[in-house]
Amino acid sequence: MKKLVVFTGAGMSAESGLKTFRDSDGLWEGYNVQDVATPMAWKRNPALVLRFYNERRKNILDAEPNAAHKIIASLEQQFDVTVITQNIDNLHERAGSNSILHLHGEIVKMRSELNEDLVYPIEGDIELGQTAEDGAQLRPHIVWFHEAVPMMEHAIEIAKDAAIFVVIGTSLVVYPAASLLDFVSDNVPVIVVDKKAPRINRSNVIYIEKPATEGVEELIAILNKNYF
Repeated sequence: MKKLVVFTGAGMSAESGLKTFRDSDGLWEGYNVQDVATPMAWKRNPALVLRFYNERRKNILDAEPNAAHKIIASLEQQFDVTVITQNIDNLHERAGSNSILHLHGEIVKMRSELNEDLVYPIEGDIELGQTAEDGAQLRPHIVWFHEAVPMMEHAIEIAKDAAIFVVIGTSLVVYPAASLLDFVSDNVPVIVVDKKAPRINRSNVIYIEKPATEGVEELIAILNKNYF
């Protein structure tokens, strides 16, 4: 089967009711990103950061995968599909996708603030004073702004291996994630699905300027016509 890589961003989950900071000029659900999503914010006010992510986790667990998530999962019947997502939610998993790389972490997991390899599933909320096995405070398993993206090298290798590369619901402005396209071979077709599809400086690009749930229907038609 052909290797289909699907690179998703916030627009993928927007129709499940999940918002991002880009929806409101730097605010994320009423919070300034600099107050809740940076290492400096964590040092300054860890209680606020934990409260913010505990709230987001509840929102995500209440949300349901939308039609776009489910269609991407169904493509595994015809392609060798890997999803690379910038999203911290678990909607791809819950829709049935089996190979998912989370570039920016997972909100349903927590880790030691000192050792990023000590990662645990979350049951309930993360609380101040709750520690990992190394004795360090537990924090959300999220890549915050100003932190390195440890899964980037793995994502680059996946992008290099793509026979078809699909971009859904991302403005391609957050780096280093947006640089993944630089590693997709020149002869590989790229299909971009977004309400305001960002223009890419390469040939062999198809743009579908629609929300994710509508756009993936058109994506399926294109794949059926050209690649099955």
